[in-house]
Amino acid sequence: MKKADVFEFYRRLAELNPEPETELEFTNPYTLLVAVALSAQATDVSVNLATRKLFRVADTPAKMLALGEEGVREHIKTIGLFNTKAKNVIAMAHKLIDEFGGEVPAERDKLETLPGVGRKTANVVLNSAFGQPTIAVDTHIFRVSNRTGLAPGKNPLAVELKLEKVTPGLFRTHAHHWLILHGRYICKARKPECWRCPVVDLCAYQPKTPAPKGWVAEAAAPAG
Repeated sequence: MKKADVFEFYRRLAELNPEPETELEFTNPYTLLVAVALSAQATDVSVNLATRKLFRVADTPAKMLALGEEGVREHIKTIGLFNTKAKNVIAMAHKLIDEFGGEVPAERDKLETLPGVGRKTANVVLNSAFGQPTIAVDTHIFRVSNRTGLAPGKNPLAVELKLEKVTPGLFRTHAHHWLILHGRYICKARKPECWRCPVVDLCAYQPKTPAPKGWVAEAAAPAG
């Protein structure tokens, strides 16, 4: 994608959603960290359903330790891989208290030392909790970047580095969320909804998915 097209790509997404936010529910950097770690191979919706009750009783590392692994497991048993995740959440709480004074560090290398935290999780926390212009490449961002030609790459790290290179500074802070939401709701995995895409003319994907029968008429019909 040409430099001018990249700028226009982000400009349109920004115009439609000036202040995008994560769809994971959290109250502080720690609850965000836990929520993101729990979201691996799970939907944000399923994580939110589990963490609403969990975070009411454990919104700090100390409270999470008091709840214990069994207590955490009971709260998150509806989420995939809940046994491993419960162990990681407790181990994470121990390390945060022992090495970081119970606070979530705002540096990627330190975050990545925590159990259950990889580069993607660290980038989400740095971006959503601390406002750093990081880009966490999940399946949605990987797909959108490759499909559109915005930042093609063979693996998540390659895409991340390419996005950091091509994304204008003006859009860096929110790029992560714009791309995730675009992939989640429009540029879907099985069948992208090209007929209602705001950046369809800038996108390299072919052939464009046609609108379903009757869509234009329905969209143009007056309310009521």
